[in-house]
Amino acid sequence: MISNFFGLIFAPLFVVLLHYFKFESVVLVYLLMACGFFIYSYMKKDSLKDMMLPTIYIVALSVAYHFSSFETVKYIPVTLSGIFLFLFIDAHFNKREMVLGFTRKFYPKELSIQEVEFLRNGDGYWVVVMLINTMIHLFVVNFATDVAWAFYTSIGWYILFFLSLIIQIVYGKVYGVRLYSR
Repeated sequence: MISNFFGLIFAPLFVVLLHYFKFESVVLVYLLMACGFFIYSYMKKDSLKDMMLPTIYIVALSVAYHFSSFETVKYIPVTLSGIFLFLFIDAHFNKREMVLGFTRKFYPKELSIQEVEFLRNGDGYWVVVMLINTMIHLFVVNFATDVAWAFYTSIGWYILFFLSLIIQIVYGKVYGVRLYSR
């Protein structure tokens, strides 16, 4: 919950605060929030995987503060997207079945054999989605305005994921699951 909220407001609030305060002050506040997020995650006894996000924020914000670089801050979402891309690549090639695992965790109904077979191959689709997301992030960081960067890193990628999920579900219901029933 906190990580979703922090991720949603991170970029737009950062851009707004830069209009009113010095860069170093804004980065320092964000760095303190990231440290608080890290301590909160640690005290909640989150897994090491769950503590990766606040750790990335702390490292990137520390570098940004040291070099006084807004570009470093802008690369935080790119780094996170790249990490998810590599996680899905690993899941796809090592048959870890991340999509199937997520579906079983959040979908309350029992899956049919055909649905399970369809979802076992879903990681490849998400490799493509994450590659597109990472490329959009890189484009926005390097060629778009700060407002466009703030929009995409806070809301835009949610839209991409939501549309991608809808496409996967519709494809699965209409065509994909039928492939495994033959």
